[in-house]
Amino acid sequence: MNQWLDKQFGFTEQGSNWRQETVAGVTTFLAMAYILFVNASILSVAGMDSGAVFVATALSAALACIIMGLWANYPIALAPGMGLNAFFVYTVVLGMDVPWETALAGVLVSGILFLILTLSKVREKMINAIPLQLKMAAGAGIGLFIAFIGLQNAEIVVEYEATLVTLGDLGEPAPLLAIAGVIITAALLVRRLNGAVFYGIIITSVLGMLIGFVAPPEAIVDSIPSLAPTFGVAIVHLPDILLAPELWLVVFTFLFVDIFDTAGTLMAVANQAGFIKDNKLPRASRAMGADSTATVVGAVLGTSTTTAYIESAAGVSAGGRTGFTSLVVAALFLISLFFSPLLEIFLEHPELTAPALIIVGVLMASALGNIDWKAPEFAIPAFVTVVAMPLTFSIATGLAMGFVLYPITMICCGRAKEVHPLVYVLSVVCLIYFIWGA
Repeated sequence: MNQWLDKQFGFTEQGSNWRQETVAGVTTFLAMAYILFVNASILSVAGMDSGAVFVATALSAALACIIMGLWANYPIALAPGMGLNAFFVYTVVLGMDVPWETALAGVLVSGILFLILTLSKVREKMINAIPLQLKMAAGAGIGLFIAFIGLQNAEIVVEYEATLVTLGDLGEPAPLLAIAGVIITAALLVRRLNGAVFYGIIITSVLGMLIGFVAPPEAIVDSIPSLAPTFGVAIVHLPDILLAPELWLVVFTFLFVDIFDTAGTLMAVANQAGFIKDNKLPRASRAMGADSTATVVGAVLGTSTTTAYIESAAGVSAGGRTGFTSLVVAALFLISLFFSPLLEIFLEHPELTAPALIIVGVLMASALGNIDWKAPEFAIPAFVTVVAMPLTFSIATGLAMGFVLYPITMICCGRAKEVHPLVYVLSVVCLIYFIWGA
């Protein structure tokens, strides 16, 4: 058995073994397990069945990890992405008044396009065409957007007629509990505890039960919820996307964020593990193929875009070097299917998952440090991209503003030739989007 595993995953070559890989897999799962409850909680706001989303989240993550582990042989885990689920709900469904069924079809189309781009090698050209400044701004802006949603869910930030938003009543149990959760999670993070976000949610929930604000679950383990409310809905509603040109920017946003989020995560985790050779990642197309395939399957099952998780770095730091780590993560996601009764707690109390949204937003906002703020031709479009996402409550709008402004600032400073032709095309498309929307 050990010889077969060594031959399949290359333990000896990577200086690893199945025990080390198992520990790494458990570490990665604990670092990202929060998505099971957070994703279901967010997508249920769009009217989707929370039980079905919970199952779709676990199944799509498990399948993605299996493909990544067996095909690409990397210790990189995948699951429905933070930010993209918020975009799905708050921008597309609630903001644009698009039915969640149609939005799922948009995710399916973006996954198919991602797969085609990966197989045709066009993906590399797209990644190289988009300037680094806009890539970083997009990641940071999504982080602020997620954190803003978390602050709202916790009632720390509330609606106010005179100034649009204001500070909520911090004397109420919900915001107090959320603030405690942020402090707890932050304390675990600075102590470098793997799985800090997940443990933060659990400890906050227990704290809520101890003070009598959160009712304990009636059960912990139960049968797996039905997938019927969401399964196959994306396929049925594919014609909705084809007949609605205004939704193609939505599809592009799903695609854009998935491509660059996945590419950035893969390179970051692979660099930490020492996989990068001559500034290239071996089997990169297989890794991207695992991501795009998982997005397609996830949309069919009933969840938003699936992508690679930066939390995989926790498993790498614990010794994960092969795809066996990803298989362990997949097994744990499948086991988690039986813990659906815990979901009700987080649906009734969004303030319990709010700390996770806020802390993940903080981690994503670290991309701001990679922006050249001293060069106004970069700083202006980057800044507008970052602030527009939370202020307009739309990731797509923030991206579109950045793409419109970037070529203009580069032309004005005499650097028009440095802008890739694809960026000019995207700028025109985004400008048409704004005119169309008006």
